[in-house]
Amino acid sequence: MKTSTGYVFIMFLMIVFIILLSSTMHQANNVKSVETVLENEVHIDSIKIPQNSYIYDKNGERFSTLKLEENRKYIDYEDIPELVIQAFLSTEDQQFYEHKGVDISSIVRALIVNAKSNNIEEGASTLTQQVVRNIYLSHEQTYNRKLSEVLYSYQLEKEYSKNDILELYINTIYFHNSIYGFETASQTYFGKSSKELTLAELSFLAAVPANPSHYDPLTNKENTHLRQQWILNKMVEAEAITEKDREKALLQDVEINFTEPSEYYSDYAHYIEHELKQLIASKEGYQQKMETADEKKKGTIQKELNKRVNEILQSGVHIVTSMDPVIQEQAAANLNDKLKRWNVQGAAVIIDHAKNSIAAMSGGKDYQKYDFNRAFQAFRQPGSTIKPLLVFGPYMDQTKTSLKAHISTDQFCRNGYCPSNAEGGYYGSTTIKNAFAQSYNTAAVRLFDQVGIPTAFSYLEKFGFSQIQPEDYSHPAAIGGFSHGMSPLELTRAYTVFSNDGHFTKARGIKQVKDNNGNILYEWKNNSEPIWEKETNDKLRTMLQKAVTDGTGQYANISGDNIGGKTGTTNNTFDLWFVGYNDRFTTGVWIGQDTPATLQHLQSSRPHLGLWKDIVSQLPQ
Repeated sequence: MKTSTGYVFIMFLMIVFIILLSSTMHQANNVKSVETVLENEVHIDSIKIPQNSYIYDKNGERFSTLKLEENRKYIDYEDIPELVIQAFLSTEDQQFYEHKGVDISSIVRALIVNAKSNNIEEGASTLTQQVVRNIYLSHEQTYNRKLSEVLYSYQLEKEYSKNDILELYINTIYFHNSIYGFETASQTYFGKSSKELTLAELSFLAAVPANPSHYDPLTNKENTHLRQQWILNKMVEAEAITEKDREKALLQDVEINFTEPSEYYSDYAHYIEHELKQLIASKEGYQQKMETADEKKKGTIQKELNKRVNEILQSGVHIVTSMDPVIQEQAAANLNDKLKRWNVQGAAVIIDHAKNSIAAMSGGKDYQKYDFNRAFQAFRQPGSTIKPLLVFGPYMDQTKTSLKAHISTDQFCRNGYCPSNAEGGYYGSTTIKNAFAQSYNTAAVRLFDQVGIPTAFSYLEKFGFSQIQPEDYSHPAAIGGFSHGMSPLELTRAYTVFSNDGHFTKARGIKQVKDNNGNILYEWKNNSEPIWEKETNDKLRTMLQKAVTDGTGQYANISGDNIGGKTGTTNNTFDLWFVGYNDRFTTGVWIGQDTPATLQHLQSSRPHLGLWKDIVSQLPQ
């Protein structure tokens, strides 16, 4: 009785299937011809599977993974283990190499098997159909989508080889927990490559895509084990493995080792994403368009640029940087320790000025990825650190004055602006060299006035400070009075001019951006621009060295090293700066609060100088 009832049920399902197929065909007119769609929009080289991009340090070691919509480590067909392929062919599509995208026999067989077991043991979709759903269509249960799936599958089989389709399938199946593709699942759930998986592990993993939430390895492991047993049985039936292989796999205890992609040096990685956008904008013309566009048009161009950056990142690029992991770790540790002790915030930037490359960057205390990165996002008034760039450099270059020439430190007023010196005193006449070392504001504004505001700013403009405003072209700028100011990265970059004979090359973090085949997609072209003559630069180096040996920066001096640099303190002691160099590196540090507040209580202990000295003392020679 049960047997006859079962056959009646199967016949009923067959009739339902025929009716559904007929209904589907009636709706065919509502679906675009697959030839029409694919001829115009879909080609073998147009399928773009979103995948992860990676950032590497100067040694080629990966330290950050960039995941956008989907977490996916793409793997080529040649690298897919044979047993992984057999696990899915045995259970999902045994006639894969015979059909043309749709397998009518498997539909009938699935109806029979599922009816007998009173459960969904087998699906009727081929691997090709599943690829179509994952790439082109949704997973909604409608006739229209089903017909589109059939049509797309047929065309896909014409455009792609079977191995291509298998590669797409293995890389697009979903494994829950935002994990796409078998290789990603292997590395995430087991902490190793799919090539290293045992039969027990790969069959366990192959169970998940059938129903990712029901077979979630983290929360429903028992369900996954049951599905794994069924997969192993099907692999034996398909003669993909032996009975002995199956028994051995069933005896193995599958242990999950959930492993997220490694993330290190988050402040540097955050900056690299920012620089990548700048690089793409420069190389693909977006930057040039924005320079001539009005505000409304700039917004549109920015959206187009953001879309393009996402496309590049989803293509799976490899970004090679100049980050030195040893220097990065040491700088971040020093910064974190000191800032916690002083209960302040800060940033540090270290540039290899011989290579014009950013070796390290620390964006603040207890920095987490995508936090506010003070190293390149904080714009603060620079205080006296601006003097060699805006005042003394232009003045010495224009006048060729000797360092022994005298300048008055007495009161100076211009258009109602009357700056004072740090201690409020006036010291009469002194040499330019000493006026710089002691950071006398009145002398700096006097020289600035003599050289002329337009001339002085014509030098500063060459450094590319991004937040300089028209209202900044005034006398207060000579001692750091800017409406927005500079970031630690911008100021440290500018100081590399003193170690390059008066020439400025914008230091970068990105060396190359490559595709998955190792082809170079983007790299910066280093353009060196002369700022002032070498003779001027030599004088400035002498002044910067004196500032460290006999001036305001003495506490940063390192015995035996060729050190030069300049302190900076803003009104009400809101900001403490020191930017300087040794023979190999230019280093800048900033200390303050995100919401400006006085650091007067710290000033006597000179925390910015101590921090700078600690960082530079650990740098390689």
